[in-house]
Amino acid sequence: MCKSRRRDDSYSSTEWSEAFTLSGSTDKPKATLTAGTTIIPVGGSVTLTCSVQNSDGWKYEWFRRTQTTSEVQARDQQNRDIRVSEGGIYSCRGTRGNPVYYTDISDDVTIEITFSNKVVVKQQPNWPQIFRGETITLTCEVQEGGETTEWEYKWTVHRTATQWTHNNYWTIRVSESGSGDYMCKSRRRDDSYSSTEWSEAFTLSVSTDKPRATLTAGTTIIPVGGSVTLTCSVQNSDGWKYEWFRRNQTTSEVQIRDQQNRDIRVSEGGIYSCRGTKGNPVYYTDISDDVTIEITSQSRTETFPTLMITGLLCGMLLILFLLLLCYIKLLKSETFSF
Repeated sequence: MCKSRRRDDSYSSTEWSEAFTLSGSTDKPKATLTAGTTIIPVGGSVTLTCSVQNSDGWKYEWFRRTQTTSEVQARDQQNRDIRVSEGGIYSCRGTRGNPVYYTDISDDVTIEITFSNKVVVKQQPNWPQIFRGETITLTCEVQEGGETTEWEYKWTVHRTATQWTHNNYWTIRVSESGSGDYMCKSRRRDDSYSSTEWSEAFTLSVSTDKPRATLTAGTTIIPVGGSVTLTCSVQNSDGWKYEWFRRNQTTSEVQIRDQQNRDIRVSEGGIYSCRGTKGNPVYYTDISDDVTIEITSQSRTETFPTLMITGLLCGMLLILFLLLLCYIKLLKSETFSF
């Protein structure tokens, strides 16, 4: 409370004022920093707001830093709201009075700026169908002028993001849970608060059933001096090489190592099978069903014409013998007539 008196009359005064109640908070206030969004669109800006709860009369000090620079005060800003178009780590505090009273500094808010560069996810090898157990590589490619910039990359799948890495590829041994949408984005290595937008989703579909190779033969009988064509295939899938195998009833299976084509020609009898292979590390299909190839015997081939010739000779001899008998009978009949 307070009261007053005139300077020239020290024995006259006012009454005491009504009581003014001063409540002092023991805890030092802390500024709160909020952002409309933490991602600045290409060519845009975001609004940051600094506030001190349940209190008036404040001005504000703003600070920005990065991982490579120290904190710098934005000296021309004292407002509660500011707009920023530069990425970095921002903070603020409230000030008022003379001498100046400061609140505790706010928690940090990280603001990122979006580059105009586009990024796309590509699959290597670019097979249309992926099977469980295969290994593929996804690459994150920065387009539209990003060739001369050193980038870092981040991936997301099933809404879970990875850490930033210098590698623009992600090698995956595909499992049943590997199906889903994959996205990536990039940022400059010298500016960790500026990045591209997320790429469009790359959808990976995984076939759970392991494929089985199919072996077909033009014919299963090899003619003398000839050969037959065998064809190995994997249904509804591309990019395969092939391994070929041969065995017989007395020997174990042997791989035909100089053959990797879909079609081969064989001139040797036996039990044949095949399987498809692709990728690195190699992925194998299930092995095909057996196909038995027989070769025509040379001795059996020569028997038919030999028998034919022998039959003709015997027939001719029989005819000559019958003609001879007829001639002898004719001679006897003429002799008895005399």
